[in-house]
Amino acid sequence: MKSQLRTWLAVLLAGFCLTTLTAQAAPEAGRDYRVIEPAQSTEDPGRIEVVEVFSYACPHCNDLNPLIHKWAAKLPRDVYFKRIPANFNPFYGLMARLFYTLDTTGDLDRLDAEVFSAIHQKGLKLVSEKAIADWAVSQGVDAQRFSEAWNSFSVASKVKRADEAARKYGIQGVPAIIVDGRYQVGGKSFEEMLKLTDQVIDMRRAERSGKAAGAAKK
Repeated sequence: MKSQLRTWLAVLLAGFCLTTLTAQAAPEAGRDYRVIEPAQSTEDPGRIEVVEVFSYACPHCNDLNPLIHKWAAKLPRDVYFKRIPANFNPFYGLMARLFYTLDTTGDLDRLDAEVFSAIHQKGLKLVSEKAIADWAVSQGVDAQRFSEAWNSFSVASKVKRADEAARKYGIQGVPAIIVDGRYQVGGKSFEEMLKLTDQVIDMRRAERSGKAAGAAKK
């Protein structure tokens, strides 16, 4: 009888500890994430949006880039990842324009990491339109296509919208991760930031499910 009681108490205690650990692991507002008010709209309301606000000019974004791409490749189907270039100053503005220009010419996937490398590893001074265009051409981008995209209304509009989005998010620095237009994720390291992003995604998924269940009962 005593043996059974000890076994029951051990199971109960283990369950209590597991519950406590789970509760402690839950992300906390003000510590693990910041609430964005008002919440911002997303491109696809049917899925959870994760946005990285970044800049090629930012050394921390350079360090995060390979990690976040590896992380994003494993996201579940109900989550999608996108990037928005910051436009805090003239250099960042040039880099934002470069991002959307390469996207327009179809060279972004091929040259994304190369832009970071050119600035942070090779020390190239991509601080003018000519320097940027010369570098892009040296990487195999058609000069005319690059120039047309760089000077297009479409690219200018995308840079402007990205700047407006970052302002509405209340971004003070980069890199920054935004979950579903509602939460900016914290973290003391890149690894912690990505782990917290997973947790905030789970939290947002639960919020969505709760709203859907509530609507179904009405």
